[in-house]
Amino acid sequence: MTIAEKTPLKSAEAAETVDFSKLTETPEFETLLAEIKARRDQFETIRHIPRDVIDLMKKARIFRSATPTMFGGDAMAPHHFLKMVDKIGTVDGSAAWVSAFGSANTYTAALPVEAQEIMYANGPDQVFAGGLHPVQEATRVDGGWNVTGQWKFASGCMGADWIGVGIAGHAEGAGPDDVPTVMMAVAPADEVEIIETWDVSGMQGTGSHDTKVTDKFYSDMWICERGAPGVIDEPLYKYPALAYQAQVHAACNLGLARAAIEYAKSVSGAAKIMVGHSRLCDRGYFLSGLTECEADLRSARAFFYEAAEEAWDSLLKGDPVSLDQTNLLRISATNAAHKGAAIVQKAYRISGMGVISKKSEMQRHMRDAMVVTQHAAVTDMTMESAGRVLAGLEPPRGYP
Repeated sequence: MTIAEKTPLKSAEAAETVDFSKLTETPEFETLLAEIKARRDQFETIRHIPRDVIDLMKKARIFRSATPTMFGGDAMAPHHFLKMVDKIGTVDGSAAWVSAFGSANTYTAALPVEAQEIMYANGPDQVFAGGLHPVQEATRVDGGWNVTGQWKFASGCMGADWIGVGIAGHAEGAGPDDVPTVMMAVAPADEVEIIETWDVSGMQGTGSHDTKVTDKFYSDMWICERGAPGVIDEPLYKYPALAYQAQVHAACNLGLARAAIEYAKSVSGAAKIMVGHSRLCDRGYFLSGLTECEADLRSARAFFYEAAEEAWDSLLKGDPVSLDQTNLLRISATNAAHKGAAIVQKAYRISGMGVISKKSEMQRHMRDAMVVTQHAAVTDMTMESAGRVLAGLEPPRGYP
């Protein structure tokens, strides 16, 4: 189906009264967690989250979380959505990573309203996936852009309704020496080719394959600047989009850290492997290590959610999120990602010989947690950039 064949939305769904702080306690969310737990081995084997599980995520309101309320969505406060990703991470890292893209409609909120009316014509539960790198040069033509290229890391693309790609080009009137504008071009998923390249050791179930288009025309209606604020006048679309991206990825590691701690606790009283050896729960290093993991996780989560709530409170008061607040969002997200991975590693070390089995869930926790730390939004470079802001220096271009 082409964009032109989609019917514009005639009217938004009736508004619902929803307690967003309780979404992880709903029957729909519990059903989702149970299904993920039962099928997480399958996710690794097939290298993506199947569409029927994506449908369960939709029922749990994950993919309407960043949909504007004018289109029947929730436009949810980030700190409520992040707790959903965090909770899913306690069951499976790949599922958490894919659910994190429930936030991605904050990107598409920068598209013209006319485009969004078409996007949400069939309801607010639209799944957007974006393989935006490497940015490909596009050619300006009458009414839009001609695009050819291949992009990496389109997480969740196998279950997406819409796919974005990253392009750069000179707008009309720009000189040859002007810096090209970095943009996102959006199309229905069935108009974008998926190249199954995802073969990794961690987060294998995310289906982060390559995407490809050849000589495809994108009209101006389906183009927006990368990271631009939304055109909808709702608080969520004034929240810093790139900081939110960092947060949703970091939330995966908070969940994985909790899973690793609970695994360590579950084996603490296991049968002795060798005669004369004490149980893990009788060993000082295990008890102190377990305590340190718990303290580190609770500290990282407190900073993470405190920063998110403070930024949201500013928006509700009608104030913009300040540079200092945005900087704290980036710091707390990077801290959560790296502290989460460190907690998983420590829990692995204290949990005994059983963790070396390929069948041990701790193996998957370790692999998945390390992938999170490699994401560009939460690398060590973030801390250097954040330090410049803390010191009162000019932040690097594009930060925060």
